[in-house]
Amino acid sequence: MSILKRIRDITVATLNERLEESEDPIRLIDQYLASKREQLMQSERLHQQCTAHATSLRHQYLSALETKEKREQQASLALKAGEEQMARVILHEKLQAEERSDQYKKLYEEARQSAAELEEELQIMRADFQEVLNKRGYYLARIESARLQQRMHARLGHDNGSSPRMFYRMEEHVSDIEMETNALRDVRRSTRGGYSENGHPALEKELEALRRKISQEES
Repeated sequence: MSILKRIRDITVATLNERLEESEDPIRLIDQYLASKREQLMQSERLHQQCTAHATSLRHQYLSALETKEKREQQASLALKAGEEQMARVILHEKLQAEERSDQYKKLYEEARQSAAELEEELQIMRADFQEVLNKRGYYLARIESARLQQRMHARLGHDNGSSPRMFYRMEEHVSDIEMETNALRDVRRSTRGGYSENGHPALEKELEALRRKISQEES
């Protein structure tokens, strides 16, 4: 497993854990996306450099191979012409070109492999970026649903709470009026009862005294 792959696995796993605990997942995802966007840009530039380097090495390898083949043909012509010393010099150049060709070929294969691995990692990083971008939309939808539910419950709670309080105040007011009315009625009843039913002791005493006085005057 490559270093980039390990970093990618750790980062995505950590993000998933933090998302479930975060109070603001959108902000967390935006921070992650910003960081990953920068990493993607850097990795893409690195991939372009690796690809350009591999192309340059391939050119060097093919050029050295072409020189090797040419020097071999030239050495053959020189030897046929009896120019053995010239053939030796050309064959020496041929061996040098062959060595360069082998060296550049090896470097080219390594660079090509590195570029291919980096391209694979880039595809994974792009897929991860898109996955997290999709999660952002999902969490945004969840937050909006929660906000709408909160507003709905707040509205229902306000409506359900105001009506009972209003009727409670009306009930208190009516009860006060009824209590006042009942109190006045009881006072009137007690006053009338004092004169007509139970009698007033002082009043009865005065009335009796008045009767005796009248009786004495008549006699």
